[in-house]
Amino acid sequence: MLLALAVITAGVALRQVDRWRFARRRPHAADAAHLIALQRTQANNLTPLLLLIGQWVQITGWWLLAAHSTPLTALSAVAVAVHFRHLQEISHFAVHGVLARTAPANQLLAETFAHHPLGLGPVLARRRRHVRDHHPNATLASDPNLTELRQAGLHPGTSGLTYTAALIHPLTPRGILATATGIGMHLRGPGVWHRTTAVVALPAAAYLVGGWPVLLGGFLIPRLLLYPQLAWMSLLVEHTWFDPEHRTGTPAQIEAGRCLRLYPDSGALAMVAAGTWLPYGDLHHYAHSAHPSVRWNYLPALESHLAPPHFTPDGLLIGTTTVTRRHHRALNTPAETAHPAII
Repeated sequence: MLLALAVITAGVALRQVDRWRFARRRPHAADAAHLIALQRTQANNLTPLLLLIGQWVQITGWWLLAAHSTPLTALSAVAVAVHFRHLQEISHFAVHGVLARTAPANQLLAETFAHHPLGLGPVLARRRRHVRDHHPNATLASDPNLTELRQAGLHPGTSGLTYTAALIHPLTPRGILATATGIGMHLRGPGVWHRTTAVVALPAAAYLVGGWPVLLGGFLIPRLLLYPQLAWMSLLVEHTWFDPEHRTGTPAQIEAGRCLRLYPDSGALAMVAAGTWLPYGDLHHYAHSAHPSVRWNYLPALESHLAPPHFTPDGLLIGTTTVTRRHHRALNTPAETAHPAII
């Protein structure tokens, strides 16, 4: 167990190198131009590599811990799912070209440390879907993310058990099938041999570390159930998907009408979210949507500079103003008064 804790600690330390690098001269609040200029002075290819290696070192540590007992295996399943979620979000910034200094490094790091082992498909395909198709069209009918939400059951009139099932879509039989099918689809096309090798190598490594308990709790449950649910929860809180306020003006003014900011008045809940299911700037999705070229390290400073978005809920499921309550109300607004985006 001491070895496992030492490995986890080493992984944490490796991750901090990138954090420390981008913390230098970072202001409390500033506009995007200032932050992007500062970001360029700190950009490099080494600290992002250490950051990603650190994530996998920590995953290895959790695998070693999972081999000791069933309770630790359960805890490791949650921890590994969180790390998978972190890898997804780090690679998201590589897709935007701001993880590392050069474009080849961004693509190589994202493919090697996230997309290949997790079966997320080609980075270039994700860039087209996310940067070209989603960002300019967020909450509009052509937004692929909105289409994904609708396919999961979040469409006008959804209520009761159907709505509840849609909120936990990745944990339902249909959602699990979609996750498995998605991994299979991503293994097709160019580079299939090394994509397949990476996807097979990861569960094989988990098995070698601790046999079936680690394979199950350290890979299969996190990858097929827990991580997809964490990513789904993140998607739910990115925008007021079904009743945005369509505005004109600057990018920030436009995004303020269709974004939200979760936990604006609770530092504790915000800290927990940022460390688990809304990592690496995802808690600050509004600031990211307004200026996608800003690295996650500077999004809090950018958010402090911007006027708040039109919806600042205090919870996802529990609270006075929650995201799920708003989505439900928007989906069940009478057709004659509904916003065009949800018809």
